[in-house]
Amino acid sequence: MKRDIYQRLLRWKDSAERKPLILQGARQTGKTYILQELGREAYESTCYFNFEEDVGLDHFFQKNLAPHRIIRELGIYSKREIRPGRDLIIFDEIQSSSNALAALKYFQEQANDYHLAAAGSLLGVKLAAAKPFPVGKVNFLNLYPLSFAEFLDAVGEERYRRYLGQLAAPDPLPQPFHEELISLLRSYYFTGGMPEAVSCFVRSGDPVKVRTIHKEIINSYLLDFAKHAPTADIPKLSHIWESIPGQLARENKKFMFSAIRKSARARDYENAIIWLEDAGLIHRCFAASTAKQPLSSYLNRDIFKVYALDVGLLGALANIPPEIMVAGDRLFHEFQGAFVENYVAQHLRAMFEQPLVYWKSSGRVAELDFLCEINGIVLPLEVKAGINPKSKSLLSFDNQFHPPLLSRATLLNLKRDGKILNIPLYALNNLRQLI
Repeated sequence: MKRDIYQRLLRWKDSAERKPLILQGARQTGKTYILQELGREAYESTCYFNFEEDVGLDHFFQKNLAPHRIIRELGIYSKREIRPGRDLIIFDEIQSSSNALAALKYFQEQANDYHLAAAGSLLGVKLAAAKPFPVGKVNFLNLYPLSFAEFLDAVGEERYRRYLGQLAAPDPLPQPFHEELISLLRSYYFTGGMPEAVSCFVRSGDPVKVRTIHKEIINSYLLDFAKHAPTADIPKLSHIWESIPGQLARENKKFMFSAIRKSARARDYENAIIWLEDAGLIHRCFAASTAKQPLSSYLNRDIFKVYALDVGLLGALANIPPEIMVAGDRLFHEFQGAFVENYVAQHLRAMFEQPLVYWKSSGRVAELDFLCEINGIVLPLEVKAGINPKSKSLLSFDNQFHPPLLSRATLLNLKRDGKILNIPLYALNNLRQLI
């Protein structure tokens, strides 16, 4: 389970200024499960309403948006009393009811003693298309696929998760630990962090069954395209989604619209790119030619890379065969290290919840995979698929911007070599504390 999100949910429950909560995330990232788990463990009972499964629920929000009337009628409908502070109310798939979404404002203003959490698979799309949502009336949380640290918990390796969580100095790990963590990382690269895929891997250990789960999740996304996206954008969404492995397989991973179709133009696909981003299915990483703060002010939004929300789904999109799991370190090097970059991208997005940025020198001679704003400083993060860490780009960045530290994520053990900090890919969650 997502430890960090669950702890934040507990803090939301106990907050004196608690507001209705919106839990956002792509389909099948575990939103419903974690809210129901909160209801089981932290409340006397859970009142669960799914607006996609029960279309009749929307009728209770059409007369007006008075929260006490809505609660009273939902209680009659569900044959139970809904008690403030004692029961958790869950509005699931709330994107299916615009009125229910709008009602959250009035729950905050008129019935804040009720504990109400909403979730939905395409909430980002819905909120982006709707009128501006009342600022300050709800709390937002974003749910992402399981990180590698959370994967360790799921597969029964809590000892390594705890051990990594205590790292505070750049001292090498014992070699047996390092080698076993590399092996576990290989499993994560194939399985990814989608809860159902991880659960299947834990139960069966069968990569073929895990890949089947990946394909089912991808098919559910394709069905969402057909059901929820504007008709004109449906084929474009599929074209972009299916092009991601090929885009990342090139040495220059900049997203090229011409790789989708020779005649494709950016302005024709812009809405489709934004839809996928709002749905949580992709992460864009924008180019910047400087290392000034705030980075968001110096992005070139016309130049970007596109990563999938999950490295396991990326492997399924690329039709990477299940037997690659036992093929040594081959998985780390496939597609020009695409899996390694995607792994880092999805972790950085979840860790910092900021736009992803990479550095591209003005003369286009040098390029670095990611820039991170940490403790008020812009630091470079270079990503390498193997154990050969040499890079002219990192030195070029250092010569131009003189950061206090240069960081690199590789398969090498943890160590500090002068100004360069080498972080093993399996310890990426420790980036902030090691820096």
